[in-house]
Amino acid sequence: MTEIPDIPVIGMASGGPTILRMVLGARLRRLREASGVSREDAGAAIRASDSKISRLELGRVPFRERDLEDLLTLYRFTDRAEREEFLALARQANASGWWQRDSDWLPRWLGTFVGLEQAAQLIRGYEPRFVPGLLQTPEYARAVLRFLHPDEPDEMIERRATLRLRRQEILDRRQPPSVWYVVTESALRFPFGDTEIWQAQLECLVDAVAESNVTIQILPDDAGGSAIAGGPFTVLRFVEPEVTDVVFVPQLTNGALLDKRADLDAYLAVASRLSVAAASHERTPLMLSDYLAKS
Repeated sequence: MTEIPDIPVIGMASGGPTILRMVLGARLRRLREASGVSREDAGAAIRASDSKISRLELGRVPFRERDLEDLLTLYRFTDRAEREEFLALARQANASGWWQRDSDWLPRWLGTFVGLEQAAQLIRGYEPRFVPGLLQTPEYARAVLRFLHPDEPDEMIERRATLRLRRQEILDRRQPPSVWYVVTESALRFPFGDTEIWQAQLECLVDAVAESNVTIQILPDDAGGSAIAGGPFTVLRFVEPEVTDVVFVPQLTNGALLDKRADLDAYLAVASRLSVAAASHERTPLMLSDYLAKS
C-alpha cells in the first residue's frame, strides 16, 4: 500500500463540499506522486485526460466513485477500510452546498468563492467602495445591490440580498472565522440608502468591532489606497493543511480565484502595506462614532 506522506487519511475535513473536494484532491495528488504515477497515466486509468486529473487534484470537479476506486487501485492503496474513508469523503464532497439552490443565476466563480468562504479560518480583505459584505445590514445590502444592478427586478435583488445575508451566518458559529478588513474612509462616508439605513449600518459596524474575531482598520483618503492595492480583494486561509490560501479578486462581471504562490505573496504584501497605512483597530470605534455623529 502506498502511504500519504504527512497527510492522514482517516478523519473528515471540516467545511463544506468545496473545501472537501480540495482536501480530497490534495490527498489524491500526494498518493499519485508517492506511487510515481504521471498525470497522463492516471488519466488513462479512468478513461480521461491528464487535464481531468489536474482538475480533480485541484478540487475543481466532483469525483465519480468508479474513477476514485480505479485511481486508488492504480496508486496501490489497497487497505479496504482506508479506501472507504476516501469514498466517504468523496460522497461528502459531491454534496450540494446551501448556496447551490441559486444555481439558476449564481455564476460558478461566485459559488466557488462562497463555498471557500464558508470553510475559511481567516478572512482578510480590502474594500475601497462599500462596507464589506459580511458586515452589511439587510437594508444597506439591498441598497448596494440596487446600485450595482439597477436594471434587475426587486425579486432578483432580494435573492442576491438573501444570499449575502446567509453568508454572514459564519460569524454566528461557535467558532467563527477571524475577520480582518481594511476599509477606506470614503467607503464609510458615502451612504447607500437613506439616513436611517446608513446610521443603522454604522451602528452595526460599531457592534462588530467589539467582537474579538473582527478587526476593522480605516484607511484615510489621503493614504493612497487605490495606488497601494488597486481594487478590492479577499484572502482566505483554511485550517486544513492540504489547502493553500486563496485570493479572490472581484471584477465588474466576473471574479478571479488565485492560488499560485506568487499571487498569494503579492496580495499578502499589499494587505500588510494597507494595514500599516490605515489607522489602528483601536481607533476604529472612535472614528465610526464620529461618522455616525456627522451622518
